[in-house]
Amino acid sequence: MGVTFVDIDDENDVGQRIDNFLMRRLKGVPKQKIYSILRKGEVRVNSGRVKQTYRLKTADRVRIPPVSSRAEAPVQLNDETQQILEASILFEDQDFIVINKPYGFAVHGGSSITSGVVEMLRVLRNLPRIELAHRLDRDTSGCLMLCKKRGVLKEVQAAFRQRTVKKKYTLIAQGPWPGKVRAVRDRLLRYETDWGERRVRVDAKGQVARTDFQILERAEHATLLQATLHTGRTHQIRVHAQSQGHPILGDTKYGGAVEAKKVDRLCLHASRLVVPVGDDRLDVSAPLEPKMVKIWAELKS
Repeated sequence: MGVTFVDIDDENDVGQRIDNFLMRRLKGVPKQKIYSILRKGEVRVNSGRVKQTYRLKTADRVRIPPVSSRAEAPVQLNDETQQILEASILFEDQDFIVINKPYGFAVHGGSSITSGVVEMLRVLRNLPRIELAHRLDRDTSGCLMLCKKRGVLKEVQAAFRQRTVKKKYTLIAQGPWPGKVRAVRDRLLRYETDWGERRVRVDAKGQVARTDFQILERAEHATLLQATLHTGRTHQIRVHAQSQGHPILGDTKYGGAVEAKKVDRLCLHASRLVVPVGDDRLDVSAPLEPKMVKIWAELKS
């Protein structure tokens, strides 16, 4: 198949990020390939290059280059996984599903993972248009919101962009967190390692970022903290904690594994999510997973 052009006239496509649009359009094409053709400028909107964060507008014309796809793998959803997902649901109505995402579950499929939470919930609820309202790292547990309707998704995504969504996390930091450190405002810059992995570092050229930290409890060699996000940068809490010399326990990317011999997971949990919806708001809290509770109990003892 050669180059194709798509004119944006469907209200379900208007406002959608170009990367998500391509993933839906190019079924079976690896996610890494989609980001590659975006970076190289092979995808064009109105004859111009766009970033992966570009949001489609009515009457946009999207140029899609020829790409080879793999056979789309079936969603892997055995009885045990189905039970775990059903038990993780914190709230559900005709518009939303909010789950307490288990540690180790990817939010969507990729090159090495055929099925993520969103793909599995589509099958579980027989609703192929369920979409993620936001994302969590695979190794982060806690509140994850999905939307069942495109109109609702657009409203929630606008709230995230306008920073009217409140997000609180619970984490275990290495060592004694200093009481005077309550707000970290270090700018964050995304970069690629020599082996092609995307990471983030503190850099004056980076994006503005702010995380507020509150001490909940102390142990001899660790601190239980609450983090409140004022911005939503990639790996923000992890890098801000590292920048203070107190990385999150179990964080193998950002140095939290030094004193974590008994820790086999990233000790970061999305504990509360407050999202304005119309004239109301959805306020959901997720209890800590038993494994993280056990880790903290062992650290205190």
